[in-house]
Amino acid sequence: MSFVPPGTGWPDDPATADTPVAHDPADVRRLAATSPTLAELTARMSVCRACARLVEWREETARVKRRAFADETYWGRPIAGWGDDHPRILIVGLAPAAHGGNRTGRIFTGDRSGDWLFASLHRCGLAVQETSEHAGDGQKLIGARMLASVRCAPPANKPTPDERDTCRPWMARELAMVASSVRVVVALGGFAWQAMWPALKEAGYGLPRSRPPFGHGVEVPATYGEAPVTLMGCYHPSQQNTFTGRVTAPMLDDIFTRAATLAL
Repeated sequence: MSFVPPGTGWPDDPATADTPVAHDPADVRRLAATSPTLAELTARMSVCRACARLVEWREETARVKRRAFADETYWGRPIAGWGDDHPRILIVGLAPAAHGGNRTGRIFTGDRSGDWLFASLHRCGLAVQETSEHAGDGQKLIGARMLASVRCAPPANKPTPDERDTCRPWMARELAMVASSVRVVVALGGFAWQAMWPALKEAGYGLPRSRPPFGHGVEVPATYGEAPVTLMGCYHPSQQNTFTGRVTAPMLDDIFTRAATLAL
């Protein structure tokens, strides 16, 4: 088996053997829309098999593994949203890394991008530990929640437009379920910035008529009902960005300090 079967004891696995599985885009729309609770939604998204290319890639990666992790069991399934059930801050990314979240079972965990992100969240009072190594390691977010635009690790870290659109109902439903408490949404990178806007609209957020371009530190006012919501852009802490200095630790800290202030 090249993935962890649901309900077999993996730490924090939200699903069971009875969790319904989406096999195509219509299933995703139906199962997302009918999820009665956030817990059930995360369970259903964690067993999704709607995109054949992504299923093949994530499971092949989990079977072959990287040499450094040859002795580890890979999660090999979609990565559900994770964090506070009533978040003030949402952090939206692109997709799990093949040997990061696809291995560890938790979003933004187990690779260098995640190391940068969690260290910053810890410094800014939004995470209880400065590292996130694996599901069940004791890490918790404080007033924040993470989700990805595409829930499966894609080849070359590049999901197709169809894969992004197939996955959107999971994100839109999750955005709607936590909307009453959310005051800030931080997009990590241009892909997440572009992908989250239609999902926010579908979830009932009030957005500007035109979509502003992505940029680090960009702030855009939005609403949910009568409550103000701020949409923020942040350069992704990818190795390319951190190695070149396009993203520095103080830059990340400035974003999350600002987000925490706006979320009060």
